[in-house]
Formats: sequence, C-alpha cells, structure tokens
Amino acid sequence: MGRRKRIRGWRIKEAISAKQHRAKRLGGPSKPDYVRGDVYGEVKHRKKKVTKPEIKKIIQKALRRGASKVEIVSTAGFTKPAQQYVKRYYSEKVKLLRT
Repeated sequence: MGRRKRIRGWRIKEAISAKQHRAKRLGGPSKPDYVRGDVYGEVKHRKKKVTKPEIKKIIQKALRRGASKVEIVSTAGFTKPAQQYVKRYYSEKVKLLRT
C-alpha cells in the first residue's frame, strides 16, 4: 500500500510541473515528463538530491531526441557537482529548478 502512495505522488508532481510550465505531460519509460515546444522537462520527486551522472544522462537523452533546451525539476535539489557541471557546460541549454 505504501508503494502506491509514493507512485501516485510522483505522478501528481509530474502533472503539476507540466501545468506550471504550460507544457504537455508525457511521462512513461524513455520519454520526457513534459514537453513545451522543443523544451524537454524531467521531474525528480524524491528525498535524495539529483547527482551529476543523472544530470548527464537526462541531458544527453533530451538532446538526442532533438530538444533545444532542458528543464530539470527536483524536490530535493541538486548536488554541487551537478550544478557546477550544468553551469560550466550547459548554462544556456539547461535550467535546474527546485520546487
């Protein structure tokens, strides 16, 4: 029963983020959580911060699919190395948002 609540929680978070960013919610395996034009959004709803390897994977996948910009939304935030990586290599293309 506890697992169902947690799953429902992240689905709701994805839907809310898509609505806040005026985007269409997609979700599902190997799909971005929301899309607005050529901007892809990924939502991470959990207690641990998003790490640099996760950021790299998300960015690479989105850019391969043709995104011009990427938004990564996290409820827990991002690690310092992840923030530095984005700032150094993708400051114009990637936006890190904490909700």
